[in-house]
Amino acid sequence: MSPSDLNEQAASGSPENASGSKFGTNVFRKIMPGVLVALVIALASQFIAEHYGAPAMLLALLIGISLNFLSEDIRCQAGIAFSARTLLRLGVALLGLRISFDMVSALGWPVVGLVVAGVLLTIAFGLAVSRLFGFRYRFAFLSAGSVAICGASAAMAIAAILPKDERSEDRLVFTVVGVTILSTLAMILYPVLSDQLALSDRAAGIYLGATIHDVAQVVGAGFSVSQEAGETATLVKLLRVAMLAPIVMTALIVLRMTVGSSASGNAGMPLVPAFVVGFVALATLNSVVALPAVITELSADLSRWLLLLAIAAVGLKTVPKDLMKVGKAAAGLLIAETVFLAALVAIGLLVLLPGLQGVS
Repeated sequence: MSPSDLNEQAASGSPENASGSKFGTNVFRKIMPGVLVALVIALASQFIAEHYGAPAMLLALLIGISLNFLSEDIRCQAGIAFSARTLLRLGVALLGLRISFDMVSALGWPVVGLVVAGVLLTIAFGLAVSRLFGFRYRFAFLSAGSVAICGASAAMAIAAILPKDERSEDRLVFTVVGVTILSTLAMILYPVLSDQLALSDRAAGIYLGATIHDVAQVVGAGFSVSQEAGETATLVKLLRVAMLAPIVMTALIVLRMTVGSSASGNAGMPLVPAFVVGFVALATLNSVVALPAVITELSADLSRWLLLLAIAAVGLKTVPKDLMKVGKAAAGLLIAETVFLAALVAIGLLVLLPGLQGVS
């Protein structure tokens, strides 16, 4: 290489660095329009939710659906896909910082057993009865998992590992809409039901945390009863959220054993998805290290915003008329799973665990 070549390279920078920088800039420019559209929807949804009390997740989804024509704009496609996939998985991973092993000792093994049984049996129930509603394992697991674990967040995490087909987005959107509506109804009705069952504040918190789908509605319902009920409900709900990682990992292993990775459309996915590894790692970190409250609160807020962006992007990718194809049977299955979980936990509290502290 001649001195003149060296001088020219020094002036322009290393070819490798220049190409890497250019690639990063191009990727950023490619995804930014779609991400900004999802962000605007998320901001609008949060604003309306804070001022009028509607669920932000549901609002983001519905606004996204109303603007779904933007997904056909070539400038927005890459960013919308990035938000619906990558930002979703990052948001799920950050949920891990809300979990710690101390929750088990704080709740006690009887309550832990009831919550775990509620999650597993609800998923088993959904898989068992899905044929009666005309569905196979994909929608059965998606709907039952979202009802059993943590509503819209679980639905999006489960959808990320299920085999893809032309109906995948429709099933996900319908599930998110369904569980959000049912969760909002439960937030209103379940505190009244807890009172009718003569549960004390602690038992009411256990019931609300073990049965209502979404975290926000659990908090709203719990603190509408009392401070103790709200704190207990939140803790129980977080235990259900902690079930997300083992359920997703188990499901992925079963899918690979029965369907096969290439047939399922997950050939490029590792045995344990990175977002599940991140969830477990952050939960472990939060359990063994006393993290400052500011970090856990910031991660919780960031996770919520990332999931809000992701669900807005899912809405943007959804064609409204396609939702009608899911039909009344899907709503019936979601309702059946919700009623099953509510009845199961009530029986567990009143019959199987009558000596549980907090039951009147």
